[in-house]
Amino acid sequence: MKAFLDWRRGAGFILWLTLSSMTLAATDPSAENPEQTVCGWFKERLAFAAWSTVAGAPNLQAWRGVQGAVPVSFKTRDGRVLAGYKIAARPAPLRAAGRSGFLLVAQGNAMLADQLLPELSAFAERGVDVFIYDYRGYGASEGKPRLKAIVGDYREMFQAHSAGGYERKLLYGISFGGVVMLNVIGGGIQFDKAVIDSAPSRVSNLGCPAEYDPVGKLPADSSSLLIISGQQDTVVRPGEMRELLEVARARGAKTLAAEQFAHPFMDADIAIHGQRQKIVQEHLFD
Repeated sequence: MKAFLDWRRGAGFILWLTLSSMTLAATDPSAENPEQTVCGWFKERLAFAAWSTVAGAPNLQAWRGVQGAVPVSFKTRDGRVLAGYKIAARPAPLRAAGRSGFLLVAQGNAMLADQLLPELSAFAERGVDVFIYDYRGYGASEGKPRLKAIVGDYREMFQAHSAGGYERKLLYGISFGGVVMLNVIGGGIQFDKAVIDSAPSRVSNLGCPAEYDPVGKLPADSSSLLIISGQQDTVVRPGEMRELLEVARARGAKTLAAEQFAHPFMDADIAIHGQRQKIVQEHLFD
């Protein structure tokens, strides 16, 4: 289950932590180019190049083994085509009963969408369509991977799926994906529930503009959020999440700092991993 995923994610995030000691200046985030670097011209390019390499090549046939899964694509505002997958809701009668919904997933920074399809199948069984895409510049997706552009892509994807007639709008951000999702949430979108698992409080300490800090993106009413931290996490350490947890809790979010959890999909055994996924599902669907 976890062996094929999580050395990759750990290696990727640790690389950014290593690169954060570099002092190259960030560029102006207000420029029109969606793919402009904002976390340092050289540092951001090098970090994403390493992460996307560690993520590996996409398995374009992986979806065939997952019930209800089909390849999909999304065209961004700047014409980039992002490759992804939809896992159709099961059971279908939930849609007819007026309980249709979608779950938009943002994965870790050294992962590809197809690697999570078996895991996400369980979410589709709760009656929502699940969407996951390779970040731009990853796998089969076009473009250059940049923080500013990726955040913008997810804002667009959320709005596009929201316009599809869904009643419930759910978000799930994993590690770097949690940084992305909190930046989308901070833009004032209307959603129902979200889970942020193992995202750092700040990215400004890595050379990115403070406007991308996850802690600064928490809504005044955060009661729809669940923030998870693992006390055994060596990738996003508990101290790096402390501020995010404290502010989220003060604003009404559910928070969990679990002693037995490591980084997502890097838990010590399958039973702990299963417990974690059950908690995620219970928040989103109960």
